Amino acid sequence: MRVKIISVGKLKEKYLKDGIAEYVKRLSRFAQVELLELADEKTPDNASDKENEQILFKEAQRILAKVSDRDFVMAMAIEGKLISSEDLSTTFDQAMQQSSTLVFIIGGSLGLAPEVKKRANALISFGRITLPHQLMRLVLTEQIYRGFMIREGSPYHK
Repeated sequence: MRVKIISVGKLKEKYLKDGIAEYVKRLSRFAQVELLELADEKTPDNASDKENEQILFKEAQRILAKVSDRDFVMAMAIEGKLISSEDLSTTFDQAMQQSSTLVFIIGGSLGLAPEVKKRANALISFGRITLPHQLMRLVLTEQIYRGFMIREGSPYHK
């Protein structure tokens, strides 16, 4: 199985990079992991709704260019289904029946365009709080690892 994490924006903090690298290393026994970091659009202060829509559209084009028709896509969205670690693990089984590649998408500071949400097989949320997208990468990577450990019956998740 392949796991692809597509995220908008540059990750700068070393401690986040180190944490993500650790979970990617752990995940390597379950899946081939690919991290794609896409450029974000600069958002002017006090941007209009129209400007925000244009920014989201440009970011969506970059994201969708990295997604194949056969991929099982889970987009992180605050309005998505509130999902537990066990639910996420169960979703892996569903995804593996439909595709060999599981794609997770994390948007930029404005979130995700409707086009990306429409393409997703599932919109998921880890809670109603807003996390910086850089931190969300680490949280998501850990949760993917946790999901695989749950599937294996490991006590890691307890």
